[in-house]
Amino acid sequence: MNAPATNLKDYLAEQEKKSLLRFLTCGSVDDGKSTLIGRLLYDTKLLFEDQLSALEKDSKKYGTTGEDIDFALLVDGLEAEREQGITIDVAYRFFATDKRKFIVADTPGHEQYTRNMATGASNSELAIILIDARKGVLTQTRRHAYIASLLGIRHIVLAVNKIDLVDYSQSVFDSIVADFNAFAARLGFASQVAIPMSARFGVNVMTRSEQTPWYKGPSLLHHLETVDVDTALAGKPFRLPVQWVNRPNLDFRGFSGTVAGGSIRPGDRIAVAKSGRASTVTRIVTMDGDLTEAVAGDAVTLTLADEVDVSRGDVLVAPDARPDVSDQFAAHLLWMADEELLPGRQYLLKMGAATVPASVSELKHKVDVNTLERLAGKTLALNEVGYANFSLSQPLAFDPYKDNRDTGGFILIDRFSNATVGAGMIDFGLRRATNVHWQALDINKAARAAMKGQKPAVLWFTGLSGSGKSTIANLVEKSLAAEGKHTYLLDGDNVRHGLNKDLGFTDADRVENIRRVGETAKLFADAGLIVLVSFISPFRSERRMARELLQPGEFVEVFIDTPIEVCMQRDPKGLYEKAKAGTIKNFTGIDSPYEAPEHAELLVKTVTADAETHAQAIVAWLRDKGYLG
Repeated sequence: MNAPATNLKDYLAEQEKKSLLRFLTCGSVDDGKSTLIGRLLYDTKLLFEDQLSALEKDSKKYGTTGEDIDFALLVDGLEAEREQGITIDVAYRFFATDKRKFIVADTPGHEQYTRNMATGASNSELAIILIDARKGVLTQTRRHAYIASLLGIRHIVLAVNKIDLVDYSQSVFDSIVADFNAFAARLGFASQVAIPMSARFGVNVMTRSEQTPWYKGPSLLHHLETVDVDTALAGKPFRLPVQWVNRPNLDFRGFSGTVAGGSIRPGDRIAVAKSGRASTVTRIVTMDGDLTEAVAGDAVTLTLADEVDVSRGDVLVAPDARPDVSDQFAAHLLWMADEELLPGRQYLLKMGAATVPASVSELKHKVDVNTLERLAGKTLALNEVGYANFSLSQPLAFDPYKDNRDTGGFILIDRFSNATVGAGMIDFGLRRATNVHWQALDINKAARAAMKGQKPAVLWFTGLSGSGKSTIANLVEKSLAAEGKHTYLLDGDNVRHGLNKDLGFTDADRVENIRRVGETAKLFADAGLIVLVSFISPFRSERRMARELLQPGEFVEVFIDTPIEVCMQRDPKGLYEKAKAGTIKNFTGIDSPYEAPEHAELLVKTVTADAETHAQAIVAWLRDKGYLG
């Protein structure tokens, strides 16, 4: 009775000793990615009888290979994928041979699902780029090769698939390989192997085929079993992004996370990257007991000899090899959202366990994936790749992505939808602001406001063109001036004659327009003034960004809620008529959206009373709230 258990233990021990290779299949649509994975699973005999039976049944219903088994159906699990014969989501499969274990990601070929491909590439060590021998190198082939390179993949297999459909032609194979090599020469892959292949019939998949006697290279499986993709993370400087401060009781305080680089032993010195505070590791704790050493990939809890201030998002590092710590860096960015990137707009940047507000301060260029040429651009659209400078609300610790994926990669998150909109790879930190510090001043905001007998505030009037923002804001300022209060009015039209005269009315320019005005209003508030800002400011994100520049209670959003029909009837400048005629582009309410406030401090419905009445109501609200002293 004990023999099977002993055999099972031996088997599991043997499996643990095998190395693991993570790879993905990518390329253009219908190049045979799913079929190749299905063939590998089938030929390595990792399918159960019920799976084979279901595959045969599904091949008759959904298959595209006539009477033959359609191996793609093993991977294309979504009903929509089977009906369309394409891959939409990323599908992960596990298989093993006598020499190695594998996790393979089958990624979509359609351009609209490039973001899914990037997800699969982010944790892969090798990419199989499939090319239909009949079609050659396509735009999506180049796109996937470039993204694979950006995401740190250094080993490429160029699988020229469906070679049977071109009569196993060596000249076709050589031409495709030469075309791809000319493009990939600038991508810096460490190894690049080209294999003529028919995934459907297993040609050069498991073993080298007699159908291609002119091919002298390895079969696909042989190459996957033998390629050396050791990332050497254990030899990198020590990095442990802290995911959790483990404090189950008063007698234990540890810092939990997965080692992202290097190794650590009890007695080793470590430091907190941001503060530089150093200590000594006393224990390496795991669920299975203490370790004498932890290496890259190990999930552990470290206890330290000293009471060091460490929280979630901090990074524990080797004291003699600390990462960059900065609130600005340059990075490659793959845009993954339908709504375009807007430089200046605040997003959430998540790196490891740390999440901070951040924005693209400058889009340096976009990249043409066909030629790798750098193109000028103000925004990034879905699936476009660019190179940009980033500005963060607080410094983070990071390494260049080429040195460490875990501490050099990040995602951008939309602050309202919580959707992931971009994936970034850090190139280097920007040093230009490291010698700039806040100057301590004896006279501060509170002192300036006290001299004026008021509380500083920013009244942010927002609404459609023609809603009455400027009229009401002007009347409010007149009333406040009559009471001896110190104010300043920033009006949208007036500011565009000076500070923002270089900006147009695209979404990107509108974001930058509000960013500058928000910073200006912050300075006036710091002077102790009551600032009135009258701007359409159509986007919630930018109004929220302006709010977060100020102290709690200093930002007062005033929504001038006037129906667009009334605004169009007023149309004091004739702008709506020009917008409807097409002579003005990107006009809010016509061909550019307005996102109404959801929780404004003051709601002003102009159709219920005249402007003077609303202005006096706003002044009364300020008095009741203590802003007027």
